[in-house]
Parts: sequence; C-alpha cells; structure tokens
Amino acid sequence: MDLMKPIASSAIPDGDDWIYQVKYDGFRCVLTWEIDGTIQLTSKNNKDLTEGFPEIAAFCLENHSVFKPSLPLRLDGELVILNHLYQADFPSIQKRGRLKNKVAIQKSSEERPAVLMVFDILEIKGSSCKKQKYSMRMKVLEGLFRKLKIAGRIQLVTTFTSIEAIKKIVFDAKGEGIVAKRKTSSYIAGKSHQDWFKIKNWRTIQGFLTEYDLKNAYFNVTVYRDGEYKSVGKCKHGLDTGSFQTLKQLFLSNGEKQEQRYQLPPAICTAVHTLDLYDDELREPEFAALLPDAKPEDCTEEKLQLDLAMIPAAIEPTNTDKLLWPDALYSKGNLLSYMRELSPYMLPFLQNRMLTVIRCPDGIDKEHFFQKHLPDYAPDFIESFPSGEDKAIVCNNLESLVWFANHGAVEYHVPFQTIHSSVPTEIAFDLDPPDREHFHLAIRAATLIKAILDDLELHSFIKTSGNKGLQIYIPIRTGSMTYEETATFTQAIAWTIENTYPELFTTERMKKKRKNRLYIDYVQHGKDKTLIAPYSPRMTKEGTIATPLFWKEVKEGLHPTQFTLGNILGRIQKWGCPFADYFQTAEVQRLDKVLRLVRD
Repeated sequence: MDLMKPIASSAIPDGDDWIYQVKYDGFRCVLTWEIDGTIQLTSKNNKDLTEGFPEIAAFCLENHSVFKPSLPLRLDGELVILNHLYQADFPSIQKRGRLKNKVAIQKSSEERPAVLMVFDILEIKGSSCKKQKYSMRMKVLEGLFRKLKIAGRIQLVTTFTSIEAIKKIVFDAKGEGIVAKRKTSSYIAGKSHQDWFKIKNWRTIQGFLTEYDLKNAYFNVTVYRDGEYKSVGKCKHGLDTGSFQTLKQLFLSNGEKQEQRYQLPPAICTAVHTLDLYDDELREPEFAALLPDAKPEDCTEEKLQLDLAMIPAAIEPTNTDKLLWPDALYSKGNLLSYMRELSPYMLPFLQNRMLTVIRCPDGIDKEHFFQKHLPDYAPDFIESFPSGEDKAIVCNNLESLVWFANHGAVEYHVPFQTIHSSVPTEIAFDLDPPDREHFHLAIRAATLIKAILDDLELHSFIKTSGNKGLQIYIPIRTGSMTYEETATFTQAIAWTIENTYPELFTTERMKKKRKNRLYIDYVQHGKDKTLIAPYSPRMTKEGTIATPLFWKEVKEGLHPTQFTLGNILGRIQKWGCPFADYFQTAEVQRLDKVLRLVRD
C-alpha cells in the first residue's frame, strides 16, 4: 500500500506552515468504506485486519447513515488500543493482532475495544483527495466527524498549532511522540518528501553493560535489583562508529568468553533512550551516551522506574528511598513513579476542585496531617482559590500532583463541585462496612443500589474506597441538580435499602449503634464535603488504592487489598480505565426519572 510515511527527526519543525499531532503507537491502517456498506481495514503491509477488529466495522455500520453521503470513503489512520486520549498501549494491540480464533477476537474486542485514530483522508465520494493540501484534507475530515454525536471506535486525531502545547500534551501523557505536518503538503507515497516528520518522546534511563554478543552486535543493559543483576534489554544503535568499536574492543579484550558472548563485571555505565519498558524489556532502545563518571551501584531498578516515569523537570525528587509504607515496602520513589504514571487518569478528577491532602512525610505509621491551604513555599505552578483569609489548593497540572507527592502527600480528597460552581457534578454513595471482614456487605449493598439506578436509567460507576468499603458515583451535568435535590435522592435510596434489609444495612451515624451493619453514608454527599479521589493512595499498611472498578468485578472474591501501589498501572494497561467515559457520561446522563422523583 502506497502510504505517506513520516521521516524520523530529532527536531520539531517550526513556523506557520506546520501543524502537530500526537503520534500513536499501533498499526498503521487504511479504512475503505464502500457505498454498499462493505468495510475493510488494511495494514501498511497490505494485510487484511478487518476480521481481527470487528468493533471497527460494527461502529461503521451503526453510523452508516451519518457517513453515507460521503461514500465511497478511504481514511488513513492508526489502529490503537487507547490507555487514554493521548496514549496507546502497543502490547495490547500487538496481542490483538495475533489472535485468530473468532471467539477470542470477539471477547477481546469487548474487553479492550480498539480505536482507529484518523489523521488523513485519501478518498471521498470515490474521488481522490491526495493532491489537495493537507489543511484542506483536514477540513474535510473535521466536517465528516462533526456529524458524529459521540466519540466511538473511529476518532479524529486532534491537531495543534503550537509546539509548546503539543510538547506539553505528549510529555504529560507519556505519548509515543509528535508528528509534524506541513499544511500545504499533498499526499506523497513513502518518504520522498520533506513534509511529515516524527519526533519520538524518548525516556532516558541509565544502566551498566554486562555483555556483548558477537553474533548480533548487541550489548546487554543491566541494573541492580536488590543487589542482583537485572537485565532490562539489549542495545546496539545510537553510538558513532568510533565509540561503538572502542566499546566492542573493550569487551573482546577484557571480557570472559561464553560461546559467542563476552561478559564484563559492572563498570561501563550508559544512558539509553527508550520508549518504555514492556515485559522487562526496553522498547526501541538507542544509546544516548556513555557515562564514564557514573557509578554502576547507582543504576538501580528504582532509579530506572523514576527515569521511565519522566518526572517533570520542575520537580527535584528527594529521599526517594524513604519507606512511606514500611510493611508493603513502598518507598517515596514508588509513590512519585505511581503519581506520575497515573496522572492522566487522576488529574481529571482533581481539575478545578479544592484539594485536601494528607501528608505523611516520614511514612504512614508516623505523624501525619491534613493540608487544604496553599503553603507559602509552594511554587507558582500550583494554582489556588480564595478560601476565607487563605488560599485553597487546586491541583490542575502534572507538576502540582508530583510536587505534593514529593512532599509526602499520600491521600487526595476532593469535593463534589468545582471552584466555579456551588452545585454538584456528581452524586455519590459511600458504602462503609464495620471492617474489612464485612466487605461482602459492601458488595451486596452496591449490587442492590445498582439495580435501583439501572431502573432509573442512570449510568453509574464504582470504586473501592481503598480502605474497607465501596463508593458509587453518578456523574451529572453541572447545574442539572442542586445539593438539596441530590440529598433527597440519596436519602430515598439509602432508606429503601435500609428498610428492605435492616439486619444488614443502616443509615445510623453513630458507630456504636450500627451493630456490625454496613453504613450507607448518603450524608457525606454535600456541599464542600469530600471523598477520596479515584486512584488516590491510602494510608493503609498494604499501600492500597481507591480503585475504579468495572461493575462485573463487584462480586464474591473482590477485596480492597487486591489493588495496591504496585499493580494499578498494569491493571489499567491490561483492562483500561473503568472511569474512562465518566465525564462524557455526565453530559448524556438521563435524569428525567430522578428529577420527577425529587421534584414531585
């Protein structure tokens, strides 16, 4: 297939003639959509991908009437499985691409559906668009996608005009990179042009070299894990010819020979560019530099994780080896890596809300304190909002989130309204069992409440509290309900559950009167009251997380200790974020039945 391909570059071209897009990590793919409704997905190697990704064809058929006037149509894009809007998960799409069994394909398409991120149009109404300027082709695409009511399995790639804006987006999202495109460019097959450039968003890690393989000319990159060697990948590209030959000769002259491999003890340190670490293997590694002054003992797995996390330059991590969760052996470095990696999923729930943090500078088992006002020593990038004579904390960006983590902030609590509003943006139920041994009561209560919400045609979300309970959320449009109305609603639900199962559930606020029953806390949903934010760590000995769940997970066997600082990122990369559609749901949430209930 004659596709236009971007040329690798280390610099981003600047000027009014350029636009910028996020580079997604997936399969290059052309969607061909015939006038009779036939759909075909074709890879850059002319491989038919249609049967492997049935969700794309299904979405096209569902929206056939929207696109029908534009058929036949050919769209160029990247077939991806999104972690979030600006980051794709390559291992997931790679795994999907290998599936052959139809049942397995269908199951996978439902669990982690793919998305075709469209960035060009090759044909519309059967006529070629390739000779048109790219700016004109994008206008045609924007017109097409404007007709779609919701973002689905086919989405239009966002275009930026500012280099600083796209760099910030890609860095914060830990995206694969940037594609720069000349507005005036026509569609030219291959790389015989100077119009499209790709710039990788490299992570730079440090390791030491322990082995040279004469057979394939790769060096083994290693770090220390608990005093033992841990290989993190092999690297051969990036050095100039002289440096490569010198390094090679060092291994051949001084190394211990094991068949075709030459091994040396830790001595030679190097910086390596990589896109990430997948299955303990660096992805697309390239030498950045040899580091003659570096010490191998400083090349640890913990430092590797911090380097891969890409901590913002504005933050200087301190005391990263301090254990904040001593029982679980989670350090401050682990917290920094976690908050950085989870920021794209967590920040939307902190956006424009007054934040209260619990700081544990010496660990969760030592002295801790609440903080909701901006300290005098806070940097300028942390936003605030007037609160009496003080300034309330507002955490609107990555730097702020990581700064608080660097200062020992472990828990993050937010209210139900933004700083710009006095009405809620969501309704919440806090299901609080007497202890973890009674967590099954939270599962039971959640299931009962969901059945009621379903009958009311409400789309709900659920998460663990991170401690011993569950919390149900109903996102709503700002201004659609008042706190008085939501209070009437939550009370009605809580009383219904309590009256039906009085031996299991209660709305009694005094703990000594609950008698081992689960407390349905509907009162906590009120103006300026707070709840633990999604993905916030908790002050528990296990290092548990307030974890968004899929409703299908809320069943026997679920327990809050299953979700910790060490496994949440892997969980999202495997299954996606259960709260991914939270804010879109708020905009389309049907409240007719609820409003009749509370206003009659």
